Amino acid sequence: MSIFSLLLSFEVEVSANAEGDALNALKTNLADPNNVLQSWDATLVNPCTWFHVTCNSDNSVTRVDLGNANLSGQLTPQLGQLPNLQYLELYSNNISGRIPNDLGNLTNLVSLDLYLNSLNGPIPSTLGELQRLRFLRLNNNTLTGTIPMSLTNVTSLQVLDLSNNNLSGTVPINGSFQLFTPISFNNNPNLIPPPVTPPPPLQPTNPSSSRVGNSATGAIAGGVAAGAALLFAAPAIALALYRRRKQPVHFFDVPAEEDPEVHLGQLKRFSLRELQVATDNFSNKNVLGRGGFGKVYKGRLADGSLVAVKRLKEERTQGGELQFQTEVEMISMAVHRNLLRLRGFCMTPTERLLVYPYMANGSVASCLRERSESQPPLDWTIRKRIALGAARGLAYLHDHCDPKIIHRDVKAANILLDEDFEAVVGDFGLAKLMDYKDTHVTTAVRGTIGHIAPEYLSTGKSSEKTDVFGYGVMLLELITGQRAFDLARLANDDDVMLLDWVKELLKQKKLETLVDADLQGNYIDEEVEQLIQVALLGTQSSPMERPKMSDVVRMLEGDGLAERWEEWQKEEMFRQEFNHTYHPNTDWIIADSTSNVRPDELSGPR
Repeated sequence: MSIFSLLLSFEVEVSANAEGDALNALKTNLADPNNVLQSWDATLVNPCTWFHVTCNSDNSVTRVDLGNANLSGQLTPQLGQLPNLQYLELYSNNISGRIPNDLGNLTNLVSLDLYLNSLNGPIPSTLGELQRLRFLRLNNNTLTGTIPMSLTNVTSLQVLDLSNNNLSGTVPINGSFQLFTPISFNNNPNLIPPPVTPPPPLQPTNPSSSRVGNSATGAIAGGVAAGAALLFAAPAIALALYRRRKQPVHFFDVPAEEDPEVHLGQLKRFSLRELQVATDNFSNKNVLGRGGFGKVYKGRLADGSLVAVKRLKEERTQGGELQFQTEVEMISMAVHRNLLRLRGFCMTPTERLLVYPYMANGSVASCLRERSESQPPLDWTIRKRIALGAARGLAYLHDHCDPKIIHRDVKAANILLDEDFEAVVGDFGLAKLMDYKDTHVTTAVRGTIGHIAPEYLSTGKSSEKTDVFGYGVMLLELITGQRAFDLARLANDDDVMLLDWVKELLKQKKLETLVDADLQGNYIDEEVEQLIQVALLGTQSSPMERPKMSDVVRMLEGDGLAERWEEWQKEEMFRQEFNHTYHPNTDWIIADSTSNVRPDELSGPR
């Protein structure tokens, strides 16, 4: 080994030691009644083998996921010694004390989630040094003092939530910071909102035509004037304030014109003309996909940004406008890195459209089944990351949205992939959004055959456990590359339902046949088996026996799967003995074609 290699190895080991020391200091400071940190062994040089810790290829810690872990105690300043940390997730615990100033040393930090704790003291001004920070959520603590002016210099911020604290002083104003929604600062009794300054003069227009809005010429002229102002004259804040004055145009107390670098759950109301131009009048050549909710079109806005425009197919009914607005607002409030962010909407007497960021790598379904030279098969590492990311997004919908959001159509086609192949759950909330006019029924069954949980299909009643079932089937899609329902399998006398097909192969111990051939054997058998176990636990017939999505996240992170699987096996053995005792002759059992489960299958949960 060369001197250079020895030095490099030494540097990596020293770095790992420092990061391990920092995380052990955190463990020492925290009370852990559920033994979540049991794998954090101080005698190991490298913390990358610990649960809830993610590392990069250089064995440097990039992510710490300890949300909703029932931890208490205080944070340690040594957290600032994780130079490559990108995500620090400590939300929904009972952590107290101050936020360490040393967190300002985490220059690669993308997300800092400390919400729903008992943190006190001021917000460190050093957080203003985190120039890559995109998500800062400190809401629902007992933080005091003023909002540091330094935060206004973090131009990368997309989500800021300081609500439900005891902050005081005036909300600072500087550049894009002033475009944050009022919701970001709600429930701080002593916090003074920023002063509203009048916008600079804009191009004169005809007031009556602006108000009435029924003149095509006036609308086009107004659009040209607004576009010219945006491109050449008025800053973003002037436009936001100007548009906010026109009360009939807006439904929500949010800025109308969105700065491309500042998102924060802000909604823009697009005109139909804007979206017609962006999509070339909804041209078929721009169709990205179609489904039960309508078609999705690729579009390019006037500022050059790419968007996906979902054109909802159902017509708006009389009196449904307010409900539609309410549901759109609910969707926009669900902000998580693994959820598709709603950018804006458009509503006319005949059209309802939702505008989302464009996802560069399409859907998981398209990546699994549409091959091209520019789109190679998803490798096993990416598939594992997709499984975990989608689970985190769904867990957020179930546990951290109020009211909770049930997706009702979880499948590979609704898991989208950004430019880094990170999973982004799409179409969440649309089932409720589309059902607001169905006043004659309690619930309309929404979903895709092969993914629909049996209790939802039979009763029409959905819950978070119906999402768990759909997620379990989606995992099987990821593993096998197959469709959830495929008549083509009949050619080989196989089951058309993916769940049944997988169970039959497991019964025959044909794991290699089950795994997607596109992986060409480049996977780890143990990891495949673990994902299959999670999938089968999630697709049990009884919703009560399925895990919660938060439990799924923990199992995918290596916490509790073995115990849960062993528990299920014991229960299954008991059921098997019971059936043999009371039904010794089982020749009469015939699989019902309407059922997703064969009574004699014992290879997985039923």
